[in-house]
Amino acid sequence: MKDTVSSFIWDPKKELENVDKHRVDFLTAAKAFKDPKRKIVIDRKHSRKEPRLFCLGKVAGKIITVRFTYREDKIRIFGAGYWRKGVKYYEENQRN
Repeated sequence: MKDTVSSFIWDPKKELENVDKHRVDFLTAAKAFKDPKRKIVIDRKHSRKEPRLFCLGKVAGKIITVRFTYREDKIRIFGAGYWRKGVKYYEENQRN
């Protein structure tokens, strides 16, 4: 993965909706991918037309869950938040 913001794309309208709902902008969400202990898992519930994934990573001392897919060699973010389930999964897998 490249270490630049240009490696990520998102819909600005969707980002505003996410900020209103979950208080997380997508530039912050993209930082989860820099966590060397991040976890990438398949979102089996929502993967239909294209693979959907979760990135669980630490940003500013908190675990963030980022919903994303790959499009045209870029990471397309479409949701992010500080969800308890993501924290639990991240922490459990750090012990293994």
